[in-house]
Amino acid sequence: MSFFFAVPISYYLPIFRQHETVIPSELPLIQEVTTTLREWSTIWRQLYIVNNREMFHSVRHMIYDLIEWRSQILSGTLPQDELKEMKKKVTAKIDYGNRILDLDLVVRDEDGNILDPEQTSTISLFRAHEIASKQVEERLLEEKSQKQNLDITRQAKFAATPSFALFVNLKNVVCKIGEDAEVLMSLYDPLESKFISENYLVRWSSSGLPKDIDRLHNLRAVFTDLGSKDLKREKISFVCQIVRVGRMELRDNNTRKLTSGLRRPFGVAVMDVTDIINGKVDDEDKQHFIPFQPVAGENDFLQTVINKVIAAKEVNHKGQGLWVTMKLLPGDIHQIRKEFPHLVDRTTAVARKMGFPEIIMPGDVRNDIYVTLVQGDFDKGSKTTAKNVEVTVSVYDEDGKKLENVIFPGAGDDALSEYKSVIYYQVKQPRWFETVKVAIPIEDVNRSHLRFTFRHRSSQDSKDKSEKIFALAFVKLMRYDGTTLRDGEHDLIVYKAEAKKLEDFSTYLSLPSTKIELEEKGHSTAGKSMQNLGSCTISKDSFQISTLVCSTKLTQNVDLLGLLKWRSNTNLLQQNLRQLMKVDGGEVVKFLQDTLDALFNIMMENSESETFDTLVFDALVFIIGLIADRKFQHFNPVLETYIKKHFSATLAYTKLTKVLRTYVDNAGITDQLFKAMKSLEYIFKFIVRSRILFNQYGPTQRHVQVIMEKLLRTVNRTVISMGRDSELIDFLMETFIMFKNLIGKNVYPSDWVIMNMMQNKVFLRAINQYADMLNKKFLDQANFELQLWNNYFHLAVAFLTQESLQLENFSSAKRCKILNKYGDMRRQIGFEIRDMWYNLGQHKIKFIPEMVGPMLEMTLIPETELRKATIPIFFDMMQCEFHSTRSFQMFENEIITKLDHEVEGGRGDEQYKVLFEKILLEHCRKHKYLAKNGETFVKLVVRLMERLLDYRTIMHDENKENRMSCTVNVLNFYKEIEREEMYIRYLYKLCDLHKECDNYTEAAYTLLLHAKLLKWSEEPCAAHLTQRDGYQAATQGQLKDQLYQEIIHYFDKGKMWEEAIALGKELAEQYENEMFDYEQLSELLKKQAQFYENIVKVIRPKPDYFAVGYYGHGFPTFLRNKVFIYRGKEYERREDFEARLLTQFPNAEKMKTTSPPGEDLKNSPGQYIQCFTVKPKLDLPPKFHRPVSEQILSFYRVNEVQRFEYSRPVRKGEKNPDNEFANMWIERTVYVTGYKLPGILRWFEVKSVEISPLENAIETMQVTNDKINNMVQQHLNDPNLPINPLSMLLNGIVDPAVMGGFTNYEKAFFTEKYMYDHPEDHEKIEKLKDLIAWQIPFLAEGIRIHGDKVTEALRPFHERMEACFRQLKEKVEKQYGVRTLVKLISTLLLLGK
Repeated sequence: MSFFFAVPISYYLPIFRQHETVIPSELPLIQEVTTTLREWSTIWRQLYIVNNREMFHSVRHMIYDLIEWRSQILSGTLPQDELKEMKKKVTAKIDYGNRILDLDLVVRDEDGNILDPEQTSTISLFRAHEIASKQVEERLLEEKSQKQNLDITRQAKFAATPSFALFVNLKNVVCKIGEDAEVLMSLYDPLESKFISENYLVRWSSSGLPKDIDRLHNLRAVFTDLGSKDLKREKISFVCQIVRVGRMELRDNNTRKLTSGLRRPFGVAVMDVTDIINGKVDDEDKQHFIPFQPVAGENDFLQTVINKVIAAKEVNHKGQGLWVTMKLLPGDIHQIRKEFPHLVDRTTAVARKMGFPEIIMPGDVRNDIYVTLVQGDFDKGSKTTAKNVEVTVSVYDEDGKKLENVIFPGAGDDALSEYKSVIYYQVKQPRWFETVKVAIPIEDVNRSHLRFTFRHRSSQDSKDKSEKIFALAFVKLMRYDGTTLRDGEHDLIVYKAEAKKLEDFSTYLSLPSTKIELEEKGHSTAGKSMQNLGSCTISKDSFQISTLVCSTKLTQNVDLLGLLKWRSNTNLLQQNLRQLMKVDGGEVVKFLQDTLDALFNIMMENSESETFDTLVFDALVFIIGLIADRKFQHFNPVLETYIKKHFSATLAYTKLTKVLRTYVDNAGITDQLFKAMKSLEYIFKFIVRSRILFNQYGPTQRHVQVIMEKLLRTVNRTVISMGRDSELIDFLMETFIMFKNLIGKNVYPSDWVIMNMMQNKVFLRAINQYADMLNKKFLDQANFELQLWNNYFHLAVAFLTQESLQLENFSSAKRCKILNKYGDMRRQIGFEIRDMWYNLGQHKIKFIPEMVGPMLEMTLIPETELRKATIPIFFDMMQCEFHSTRSFQMFENEIITKLDHEVEGGRGDEQYKVLFEKILLEHCRKHKYLAKNGETFVKLVVRLMERLLDYRTIMHDENKENRMSCTVNVLNFYKEIEREEMYIRYLYKLCDLHKECDNYTEAAYTLLLHAKLLKWSEEPCAAHLTQRDGYQAATQGQLKDQLYQEIIHYFDKGKMWEEAIALGKELAEQYENEMFDYEQLSELLKKQAQFYENIVKVIRPKPDYFAVGYYGHGFPTFLRNKVFIYRGKEYERREDFEARLLTQFPNAEKMKTTSPPGEDLKNSPGQYIQCFTVKPKLDLPPKFHRPVSEQILSFYRVNEVQRFEYSRPVRKGEKNPDNEFANMWIERTVYVTGYKLPGILRWFEVKSVEISPLENAIETMQVTNDKINNMVQQHLNDPNLPINPLSMLLNGIVDPAVMGGFTNYEKAFFTEKYMYDHPEDHEKIEKLKDLIAWQIPFLAEGIRIHGDKVTEALRPFHERMEACFRQLKEKVEKQYGVRTLVKLISTLLLLGK
């Protein structure tokens, strides 16, 4: 990337010179600008390197501004008033820049000059920090408001509000409809196949324009009440349904009078808006085209078409669709109208979510009932085809009066008194999924019911007029117990009667409305005997609706209803208050304002009595506790708003105070007191607000003080315990604990560096004074206070290691400022800790091993002088323990354990390792008794540090194989020094890495190492043996059982069934003869049977093995100049493996030869990788003493292998003209790994062995004999095999030019000279002769089979081969003896092995 600068480089070069001396006579502000520019320039450069363009440009503009303003100030030409303004601009820019770059806050006086902490009181300094912080925050907000389109602003706004909305502007509908239409837009969850918002309804005319022409360019809607749950939806779609309003069928002509005004399905348009909802796309000007998909036939359900479009990748829209713009807006409707008036005004339609928003603010009164027409099933009756059913929805009261204008088909449209459904043409089982909102005044709900009438609609107007209502269904909105209709689906009874009777409410209103209600009243829904109820008949037709009540006044919970309507039955009040605490939290928070109003009304209307006070208080604590719960914590603002704006109980403070006081006085009721203490913040807010309301203009502050004194005095007495006699000890103890807490909690923000450093300065001074007190008062034998000294050391180390003092983490400019002003406080306190330790004298042993960890933390601080001063403390600890116990085992164990945690946590480095070794070795070697043991210990710790530092370096490396190698190095070290706890810890780290890579075989072998540490016994399980939460075991046997089951599972996944069987047998023995757990044994044996079947039937891929050498000092120490054997992945070729290897080391060079490299290459600074395929050498277990199936053997050819060979021809000595074979050697390198593969890694380090030509000859003869034997066996087992391969094999051996392939061996090895030069090879030569002799009977059997199967055409070839064989046989038997085959040829082969 490239950037172009508009300011001459000469402008800022002098400012950025690192070593320029600032002239003190300059204005302080100029000095500050210069220092700031230097600091920012370093960050600016870094932003360029990491390619953070946005921040780079921001910093560049700020730097240019400061350079320009600096030059103006230095010019001296500015008038005084302009100079003052310029100073304000400069300081504001510096403070703003420091904040966005995460630099320290600068505190100033009124003139903009930096405050000197030495000349300013602590309180003034604190106030200045508060003011400066507030000003910067305001500036940040100002900047954000100017850049609303930036993601950073957007995220901040959305983070600050739990609700948001989707703004939609409908620009145009491009669609050939031909009639009037309704365009219904809503949000839809495609995974749940349900609508999640109300409809936004636009009525479209047949002319292609909105029916309301005034809204032509103002078709805007906002879908509100969306929350975090909607953000978590995997997908959200914006769905538009187009319903045609007109004739039954568009193709009907006008020769007859046709019915009009029918709602018919036309098509849908769907757009995935997940990215817009999640904020990934934010462009309010971008017009989105949503393609239109017409219904396939006019009886195609709209819901079905929606799902088809979502599932399809493309829509054949032919240019038809909708054009919309969209934008996600933070906040509820009130915030949105306030902050985005250019988008959302009073004319914008508001489509709410079907359901409550995540926060219901007090005053947000809502009483909406969503009714969805789901589906029906209607008999055709007397008609020849299924009916064209239209459902009419209306609302009636119990007197039969229709409620006018209470049904809302969609936002942006007027309310209706009747809603008519879409008509599906001649469909017996229509599925509508149409939702309307019913909004009835709260006082009318209990008297109202929904009425659904069904009518067949005809396409011809004359016929249609004669069609009457053929059935009716209804449902009451209020249940018999006073709660509202339950949310969810309702299977309504469809009643039939004469049309006039159906219109009379008295005909049906007393009848059951749902099938469940019918059953509750003791009737059956089946059978003919119950078909008639009064003048109505229960139809066989069915009809389902679903409802959702969104009401802040109507509850579906009986217990909550009892409390909200407490005045109707005061006898049940105590019960209702107790029952409240059992109500689901979600229901309570929905009715938060009404519930709180009810509680305080109960309290105030019974002011003379205390009967309900405690119960009301407990209920209040319950509600506050609910809102403290993470699930409902977003209701905190609601509670705050209620207290400030809606709470009105003026005398509540007296009762609340009294109950709280009672609880505190009777602290024995611990559970209730604990709950009350957790709710104290809001209890006090209610008390204070109540008192303010009681006396709006009185001395409220005094009253609050009295309340606090009354209550908190008792609380404090309960909490604070004075357990010691000595006030000084108590004081020091409490002060040390308080200081440590303050240090750990970061009282001030991290960028308040001056306040933090002032606090540290005070702490340092105080700690040093207390140290003097400890030395004077509590050091001698009689007055020594172990806990006090312990607390001192822990406090001092906590002070020294706190984040605000770690100078190496700061920029050089900040580091210099702190060092110049305060020095390195770590060094000061560190030297003090050292002196205090040495002052302890004979008491030191009491602090070992507890203080080893804190002292280690201190020595690991990267400050060289501090390290040099404090590392000798370790030698002192070794001495102390040695003098006491004649060993320093406790110290050694503790430092190894703590060092592991500290280094893994990021502390320690190469310099520390060197210093540790140098200083401690010097001390140990001077000591009479610790010289040897001490040196051994130091070397041990240094080795551990090397491994831990390697491990930490690559711990976050993407290359998991390197991480595995380092983990194994560390765990092997812990195994070597017998630190079982640490060994197991790293075993599980390795196991986790393998599982991440799906290396199930290696994960199993790793866990097996843990299992091997355990016995099949009832011995208790030590804590370190069960380091994983998943294992619940009291004894070693139980834990071993659990581990074995997990290991067998992993071996199964890795297709290592042989290993799983071996472990299973051991486990089965335990189940059968020790635990007598036959059920577990049965399960295990079933698995075993499956494993055996898998071995025989499942084809397992054979992995290749590769030798890899890492040469050169460019590699880390655990790889450098070492060779490893790698087990490849399934079906992985060498080329793929090499590519994977070189990806991990992009700077490495691949070697082109397989010869071992020279020392020059090994010592070079580069990276050289050598890679070639090696062949695993079969090492059959002893149990296979007879021939077995190849399917069984194939496992051992690539598993449980430790030896791997690689062959290449080399010439040793001069070429022999008579026998070139004598000095042409096959250099066969056998690589022996430290462990068998597979194992706990997919690779192990190797050593190589060079093989002599004689051993190569023996192996070659053995392989040849094996080949003949295998082919003979194949022909014996399958007479139909083709003869050609056998012909080629036999002829290649008996041919006179080859003569068995051993003539050259005779010349090379069977000579007197060779025997004289190599007397140690006598046995090997005899073995070679024996193999040559055994070749004859194998060949004889092969030639016999060949003769039986040969064709007449090839008979001359066979006869020649027989003649050659006779000649060869005569020669061999004469020289090496006769061998005879018995029944099984393979058995004899074993003699040669």
